[in-house]
Amino acid sequence: SAPEIEMATDPKNIPKVLLSDKTELPQIGFGTYKLGVVPASASSQAGGAPTRPVSEVIQDALDAGFRFFDCAEFYANEPDVGAALQASGVPRSELYLASKCWTSTIAEGPESVRKQVKQTLADLRTDYLDLYLIHWPVPGAHVAAYLELQKLREEGLITSLGVSNYTVEDYEELIASDGYRVQPVVNQIELNPFLYRKMTVSYFQSRGVVIQAYRALADGRRFNQSAAVGAVAAAHARSEAQVLLRWCVQHGAVAVVKSASSRARIEHNLAIFDFALSPDELARLDALTTAADLHRFATLYRSCTVRDTHLPASTRAFTVD
Repeated sequence: SAPEIEMATDPKNIPKVLLSDKTELPQIGFGTYKLGVVPASASSQAGGAPTRPVSEVIQDALDAGFRFFDCAEFYANEPDVGAALQASGVPRSELYLASKCWTSTIAEGPESVRKQVKQTLADLRTDYLDLYLIHWPVPGAHVAAYLELQKLREEGLITSLGVSNYTVEDYEELIASDGYRVQPVVNQIELNPFLYRKMTVSYFQSRGVVIQAYRALADGRRFNQSAAVGAVAAAHARSEAQVLLRWCVQHGAVAVVKSASSRARIEHNLAIFDFALSPDELARLDALTTAADLHRFATLYRSCTVRDTHLPASTRAFTVD
């Protein structure tokens, strides 16, 4: 059902997470994937062609209270996002801008990574990025890419470094490498009650790496059909989407959520900091991940780490849960 009109959230009232490098990250961010364009090799072409101008969606997100914007080379829309942010008049110091380098760039090597960071800076119309991630741990190439990001951080172009879609094994390969000096502050992974990799989440959090959740709303059709999610939502007089986002933040994760449909929907997704799920409710939602969900993740991981490259898929064993 359509959300009721919400009041905009004051950005100052959005909680922030302290990262291991002593910087702070808003606990909810606005995702820009499929804003204005659907990448050709996107895992899903669901939703069809974008219908609202990027400038309109970004302005709605800012007006609603979002200040953290999650961008990426792969999303192919950073020039439009940058133009919209600049046109908004919101001071750069109030924004938290994050981006990621794509598999093809990582596979090409460190010089391509450096070139892409500078391209993102130009596209987003900024002279620094608050956070920059390795999008997928491309076998044989992600470590060298990360080491180049360390140099870019030293040069003042990036404030914080992170990774995305890293398994335990990918992280351990990185931190054991010669030249590794700067710990990634986040690992952005798919996280929701239908893909809760509990041991992996615990591993990273215990080492001071904050989990950033993409696909925090999973598949809308699925959570709308979940009796468990529906019951929790009814108990709090909230929507299923708000329950899933609240579940993420109560697990200590930073939620990244995208909604391009309307200003009301964008505001609705921010209204998650005035209620709490009980331990029993969290446990009921934690139990929704199935063996089939974990298998789907494993299959997607193997293909995405080499997507848009000429590399063969890795056959190395890795921790799924």
